[in-house]
Amino acid sequence: MIKKSENSDTEAKLLVKHIRMSVSKARRVIDQIRGRSYEETLMILELMPYRLSYPILKLVYSAAANASQNMGLNEANLFISKIEVNRDAIVKKSRPRARGRSYPIQKKTCHIKIVLKEKSKKSKL
Repeated sequence: MIKKSENSDTEAKLLVKHIRMSVSKARRVIDQIRGRSYEETLMILELMPYRLSYPILKLVYSAAANASQNMGLNEANLFISKIEVNRDAIVKKSRPRARGRSYPIQKKTCHIKIVLKEKSKKSKL
């Protein structure tokens, strides 16, 4: 999705729904990359020891590819202006246990929204 704001800054948005990961564990990774440049974000996510860093790395990579392909933005000038994680529905299952009982299993899902902007040339002076 492409949005043009009043000050002619273009921003690329990516909204991914129903991701099978916990919100609190995803926020732990996302808080580290908020406000950073695209290249710095890729380096941070590749070196993080968390298991959820790889799916988030793929999302950031996809958002940057969409911004460069659809809008013609340079990937070197992109930075993550906004990234947020919201809770989604919980998939509930039951696991059979001894003596005919059942044990509830809750699989949590989330939505991730990424907004990429291009660095303005005025800020480099």
